[in-house]
Amino acid sequence: MTTEMPNAQIDWDDQGRPHSRVFDDVYFSDKSGLEETRYVFIEQNALKERFAALPANGQLVIGETGFGTGLNFLCAWQLFEQTALPDARLHFISVEKYPLTREDLQRALALWPELATFSEQLLAAYFAIHPGFQTLSLANGRVTLTLLIGDALEQLPQLDAQIDAWFLDGFAPAKNPDMWTPQLFAQLARLAAPESTISTFTSTGWVRRSLNEAGFKMRRTPGIGHKWEILRGSFLGLPEQAPGTGPDKPWYARPPQVPGERKALVIGGGLAGCASANSLAKRGWQVVLLERHEKLAKEASGNPQGVLYMKLSAHGTTLSQMIVSGFGYTRRLLEHLQRGRDWDDCGVLQLGFNAKEAERQAQLAAAFPPALVHLLDQPQAQALAGIELAHGGLFYPEGGWVHPPALCHYQALHPNVQVLTHHDVLQLHRVDDQWQACQDEQVLASAPVVILAGAAEVKRFPASSGLPLKRIRGQITQLVETENSAVLKTVVCAEGYVAPGRLGEHTLGASFDFHNEDLTTTPEGHQGNLDLLQEISPDLAQRLGDEQLDPHTLKGWAAFRCTSPDYLPIVGPLTDPEQFASAYAVLRKDARQVPDTPCPWLPGVYVNSGHGSRGLITAPLSGELLAAWITNEPLPVPRVVAEACLPSRFGLRALIKGL
Repeated sequence: MTTEMPNAQIDWDDQGRPHSRVFDDVYFSDKSGLEETRYVFIEQNALKERFAALPANGQLVIGETGFGTGLNFLCAWQLFEQTALPDARLHFISVEKYPLTREDLQRALALWPELATFSEQLLAAYFAIHPGFQTLSLANGRVTLTLLIGDALEQLPQLDAQIDAWFLDGFAPAKNPDMWTPQLFAQLARLAAPESTISTFTSTGWVRRSLNEAGFKMRRTPGIGHKWEILRGSFLGLPEQAPGTGPDKPWYARPPQVPGERKALVIGGGLAGCASANSLAKRGWQVVLLERHEKLAKEASGNPQGVLYMKLSAHGTTLSQMIVSGFGYTRRLLEHLQRGRDWDDCGVLQLGFNAKEAERQAQLAAAFPPALVHLLDQPQAQALAGIELAHGGLFYPEGGWVHPPALCHYQALHPNVQVLTHHDVLQLHRVDDQWQACQDEQVLASAPVVILAGAAEVKRFPASSGLPLKRIRGQITQLVETENSAVLKTVVCAEGYVAPGRLGEHTLGASFDFHNEDLTTTPEGHQGNLDLLQEISPDLAQRLGDEQLDPHTLKGWAAFRCTSPDYLPIVGPLTDPEQFASAYAVLRKDARQVPDTPCPWLPGVYVNSGHGSRGLITAPLSGELLAAWITNEPLPVPRVVAEACLPSRFGLRALIKGL
């Protein structure tokens, strides 16, 4: 993670065209930008014919070096919309070191009114574009744009995808030599699908030779405009002398796709279950969502106001990478909900309440771009929050609060999702390639694929009974908003949090109780939250009025968070635990062994659980991750993150430790 120039530095010429200050180069031709894109990238990769040939539910994956203004993407999307079947899908992956700000992107795309239908949708989703993998869902889920924000040679090695067509479109080799290296070309070849194609506007001899050496067959072809020649080619295969990464460890391999009908069961109607159902539904799957209570979001996802903020590490940990990607995904999703009622991007202020916390915050502010998080001193923090504060702190300008039930209901409203409440799945049986969800003798529903998303309740099924999930009771307190407390303008956190009013009520919380199994709210829990409020701001407590701060009369809500020992969610395909331990028993003696035994996946069984107090940020993106596992799409997170979330990681660690 770095704060070094996170956005493109742009100058605009007198015709309103963008010019990169860093690379001293134009973003597109000043004569014929659209024609050049369509000729160099669309035509040379035969996209019109390939889009038209996509079968029902088929997909084409395009990879690009240099997203720039998104012109290539918008042209490809426009053609896809015109020529592909309605249920085909486009996945466009582009790496970009210096993304344009939303304002600059809007200004640049205004030059192409014929693309307005598509550029408006892109701009409507172009929020929270921060370092790492950022997934944008467009065209009602029919088009996925994955932006890899950062250096290409840091991002592409973490990409797990099969690219059908490459657009090689960085700034000119003379201006930006780092984007035209044998190391980069080796990554393009590693990711290329069989029969993948590639094209680029340059015809430089050493670029052609280097691409040939990487495994492509390149040839010069007549250019367009002021370009005499360009390059086009196809992927022949990795050369024998290619620096190999070795075979994939079998426990990280992709499970085989389940044949048959595109139908799935999702057990659990909270954030994880609704996200999982929605991600598959957007891909044309028919999903039955089974919830044991009378309505969705009844348990931990029923919090009236959850906080959308990031507990990050300055060291770029796997968890931090997932949080930054997940925050962006959720933040874009929230644009579909009603601001003020369902969510509010009022920002989140994390107070530096002691010296240790202040030091941690200074490290974070130095490690991430200011648009994501930055420091405020005490006067700045107080002015921003609207209440008296004793400390400054970290401010997350794109954060805020969310009403989680609204997010759950929005995702479950997809026409391909059927919600069945009062359906408590007690057993799973596999019969004739179908998973039957049963309540004793009654079959509630069946499908080839099942996703277990019921928090700690996933342990009731044999295959997932060994997952080390723990429940932590949390209680929040609801306080009536007063005329004086309505001045609170942002979520403020210390050990607890308090949010600006929603429908006349502030939410205050939340307790962490490891030993209480009773979900009845208690005066002790309310008093603990009131103590947290005093730590945040005695001024706000006073503004709320002494008469309503009696812990014996307060309203609230309690639920269990479900978390894992390493605080990463548990997301991915399940294995047969006994067969897994048997297949890889050699790891007990030598952890460096890589047996060639295929992983004993349970056909069609997946988990989405263990989100702890981060469910708003990690559960929606985890739905996308599961859908990618299930449909064999590019993964929406770095491979290291996907591997770190796999349920089998615990069985693997047990073997290595000799347990």
